[in-house]
Amino acid sequence: MKNPKYLVFILILAIMAFFAGKVLLFANSEESARQAAVKVSPDNEVVVNIESGMTFSDITEAAGVSSSTQELLAATKDVYDLARIKAGKSILFYFDKQTGDFHKMIYQTNSETELILNKVSDIWQAELKTIDYEVRIKIASGTITSSFYQSALDQHIDERAIIELADVFAWTVDFGMGIREGDTYKFIYEERYRDGEYVMPGKILAAVFNNDGQEKEGYYFKEGVDADGSEIDGYYNFTGESLQKMFLKNPVNFRYISSGFTTGRRYVEAFNVATGHRAIDYAAAIGTPIRAIGDGVVTNAGWSRAGYGNLTSIRHNSTYSSNYAHQSKIYVKVGTKVKQGDVIGAVGSTGFSTGPHLHFEIVQNGTKINPLTLDMPSEKNLSKDKIAEFLESIKDWQKQLHE
Repeated sequence: MKNPKYLVFILILAIMAFFAGKVLLFANSEESARQAAVKVSPDNEVVVNIESGMTFSDITEAAGVSSSTQELLAATKDVYDLARIKAGKSILFYFDKQTGDFHKMIYQTNSETELILNKVSDIWQAELKTIDYEVRIKIASGTITSSFYQSALDQHIDERAIIELADVFAWTVDFGMGIREGDTYKFIYEERYRDGEYVMPGKILAAVFNNDGQEKEGYYFKEGVDADGSEIDGYYNFTGESLQKMFLKNPVNFRYISSGFTTGRRYVEAFNVATGHRAIDYAAAIGTPIRAIGDGVVTNAGWSRAGYGNLTSIRHNSTYSSNYAHQSKIYVKVGTKVKQGDVIGAVGSTGFSTGPHLHFEIVQNGTKINPLTLDMPSEKNLSKDKIAEFLESIKDWQKQLHE
């Protein structure tokens, strides 16, 4: 029989070998992952793909320029905070072909701008520069057989352009319940390219939507800039009337209307009560974002004992207010100023509710009215001195839309 101490010694060696192998495997996998995040081009350009958990120091080390980390951070501190780099993006490092010296770095901060660092006379200089895309104009059209979204996808239209077109007509077309089989659409929009490769769609320039026998047109127009230098622009119909209304058509992307507006009382079997329903119930999945239909101030944000569950109320002006009930989550507080389209909560089934939906009310001068029949005028029509310029600018677009 072998010495017990000898067996213990062998067991310890085996355990040590096992963990040493694990450590080596982990180290190798870490090194493989680091190498996978780095790509080197023949032009002495190193691309580091930013992975989750990476810091800027990790990135410069992966690129082989860790000695420049502090200089780069110091050069960008007043231009862009490199702590805000995001996983899924990449940073480009450029090296001189003759000397191999690191002399330039580029990080695309968002779809419109990129951070550029250049080494000039041994000093790093940083600037946030607008991306100069190559813009190509494209025309797309289709006929709806099932849904607008599916019809556009069938035309191989970029999903982002589809969403943008829906936003253009968000105040005038009910994409939840108002779309009909046979409806048609046609729109002119930008496609953005860099180095000959497609990147993303740009602005919708002009569009026409034939919805249930009614033709709706929209044209992009930049009126000028305000005192802060921000663009004054928007979408207008062919007379210069803004497509943007005071209120959105719908506060949520819904599956169907589960209960309409009624002035009489209705019986709810689940609760064995009869109650009025001066509201619209939009059936939607729990967690679906709820948006403010218009600008205003939050006057209520919390639990309601009146059966609404989690309730948010917004006062839009001295005439109108809106209520959003049965939410699973509320993202605003009393006193919060909201803009049209801001996400204020999420669909739920709290309070007097038999399933996930948004109970939505509009109150006019203290009386609940039917949201589906409310037709608000446009608020941001073109100024009279801009109408002639606008009408001239849309002539070619009109011709192309109606060819």
